[in-house]
Amino acid sequence: MRYVIITGMSGAGKTTALKFLEDMGYFCVDNLPIPLLEKFTELAESGKKIYPMIALGIDIRNVSSLQELGSIISRMKSEGKDIVTVFMDADDDVLVKRYKETRRNHPLAGKDRIEVGIQKERAQITFLKEKSDYIIDTSQLLTRELNEALGNIFLMQQEYDNLFLSILSFGFKYGIPADADLVFDVRFLPNPYYITELRPKTGNDPEIRHFVMDHPEAEEFLKKLEDMIRFLIPNYIKEGKNRLVLAIGCTGGKHRSVTIANEIFTRMQNNRTYGLRVEHRDLDKDARQGK
Repeated sequence: MRYVIITGMSGAGKTTALKFLEDMGYFCVDNLPIPLLEKFTELAESGKKIYPMIALGIDIRNVSSLQELGSIISRMKSEGKDIVTVFMDADDDVLVKRYKETRRNHPLAGKDRIEVGIQKERAQITFLKEKSDYIIDTSQLLTRELNEALGNIFLMQQEYDNLFLSILSFGFKYGIPADADLVFDVRFLPNPYYITELRPKTGNDPEIRHFVMDHPEAEEFLKKLEDMIRFLIPNYIKEGKNRLVLAIGCTGGKHRSVTIANEIFTRMQNNRTYGLRVEHRDLDKDARQGK
């Protein structure tokens, strides 16, 4: 029997994770009192109906006994139980935004601001993050991307190295993305903007892809970039980084950067053990501005 404990910051996606596991066939219980955890597993294993996979949502709502969770999990593992802990996390500003969108109050905020509750929660559950088997940062993840990350862990039975790589195309004239970790300028490549019939198209169109990739410097750049990223990822993971934003920029974020971002995304999909997404920030901005 496998037990999965979903824990982490309130608003980081624990409910979504439990719904995904339920769809996978897990028997899910949210907000189980921590003192009942071991008794629950005994009942689950001794009952007439056997649940081969159980997922438990445990978070700050168990504040009075949260400190016991680490020792209970260690004890269960020492007894030979198959137990996996997933810690859901997100940046504080993202959590604040999510709380404001749902108009809910943080469980530890009381009469204080939401930010205060988040700070209190993070201080109290940091020890769980350090002991978790997997950490998923949902700051920039869509629901389908979170499901993909969970699928890598539980459905595909792949190793997941607690890192999510976002490949982001952008236009320099709209500003460098504030959250970018690595920024690469592809304005050295020939620009299809100056060819009238290509100007309205984007890097998602085959005509633009062929135009950009038909130049040998594009292929050489991609090989060097892929080699560097594959070198950096395990070293970032070793240092505890769980999110990496790779930004590819051209003038308007519509042609060259989109093509290169798509190409590196395709190449990094092979033999990966980390989450991966591609996003085109400025793809339609020229059209919206009537250019």
